[in-house]
Amino acid sequence: MRRAFTLLAAILLFGLIAFSQDGEKALTGAVASTPPMGWNSWNKFGCNVSEDLIRQVADAMVTSGMKDAGYQYVVIDDCWQVERDSNGNIVADANRFPSGMKALADYVHGKGLKFGLYSDAGTKTCQGRPGSRGYEFQDARQYAVWGVDYLKYDWCSTSTQDARSSYEIMRAALDASGRAIVFSICEWGKSQPWLWATGVGNLWRTTGDIQDRWQGKQEWKPGDCCNYGMLDILDQEAGLESYAGPGHWNDPDMLEVGNGGMTTAEYRAHFSLWAILAAPLIAGNDVRDMKPEIREILTHKEVIAVDQDPAGNQGRRVRQTGNLEVWSKVLQDGSRAVVLLNRGTTDREISASWEDLGYPAHLSAKIRDLWQAKDLGEHKGTFSATVAPHSVVMVTVKP
Repeated sequence: MRRAFTLLAAILLFGLIAFSQDGEKALTGAVASTPPMGWNSWNKFGCNVSEDLIRQVADAMVTSGMKDAGYQYVVIDDCWQVERDSNGNIVADANRFPSGMKALADYVHGKGLKFGLYSDAGTKTCQGRPGSRGYEFQDARQYAVWGVDYLKYDWCSTSTQDARSSYEIMRAALDASGRAIVFSICEWGKSQPWLWATGVGNLWRTTGDIQDRWQGKQEWKPGDCCNYGMLDILDQEAGLESYAGPGHWNDPDMLEVGNGGMTTAEYRAHFSLWAILAAPLIAGNDVRDMKPEIREILTHKEVIAVDQDPAGNQGRRVRQTGNLEVWSKVLQDGSRAVVLLNRGTTDREISASWEDLGYPAHLSAKIRDLWQAKDLGEHKGTFSATVAPHSVVMVTVKP
């Protein structure tokens, strides 16, 4: 009798464990089936975040058309937290967030959007606020109670910590919280997370921070590299294509579109290239006050559709001749999205051959210019266009 009872208990325990593991896998797999789209406070506002700002941003996400274009997440980056209370609970800045995070998340959710926060795998965040090291499960439970849908998790004040182990702990904590939370790994690509982070994070940073310029890198501080221009980050994405896919994405950092450091043509190139990379599209501008041309870039549905293609293929550079490049992405229906990129300073003609795109040369294909929303007729063997300096032409090629 005792043996039968012991066997039954063991079966029940195994079932509970299996159910728990399946539930955790379901939570992990339920988010980020396409690259996350949203907004983050850091690029424009830095530490100057507040409840009023986030409410206004949520309002603007709706009225500007960004929500309808697919943007979901409103994420507060560093500086929202100030201390831990006597029980170790993370405490938001009461002066800047007087209603508290639960009420703010409820407001964002009431707009049909999702709510995100920032923390750090170390003892302190990059701006010296309390990090989550040693409090991972407590913080994850708190985020779930507040209604958090997205966690960006940085890598400052980590000393000798192992990156993979640190992020796995927070992954387990998020799973145990009982809420499906997108997990954004932000350790700047130092430990090559694309090699280990599938199943841990839903997206992982592949480089240092982006800066609002076309090209050029700058050290964070002497001996510690780097902030990067847009093209420098693009170059670091080449070769990482095989690691991205539904639920797990290479993250070349947030968008700088609209922040003033690049021309409209350069911002259009920036957005096109992030779309061809199947990159998360996380806007970082002041969405409350956008020029029409910036809104047109950020809400361009045909370009966004390339980024959000359900197959989840990351595009790759298929041709490079000096400053002239061709990038191509295989779409779910077998067609190709193609970006012709001119890094140079004069108008140049750029050609994409069907062999570059993985098609036989004799094939006839329909070309559509996405930015012009214009069909360009059928072509056979190759497509060519004159591309202005620091610009792109973006098309789909459909046999």
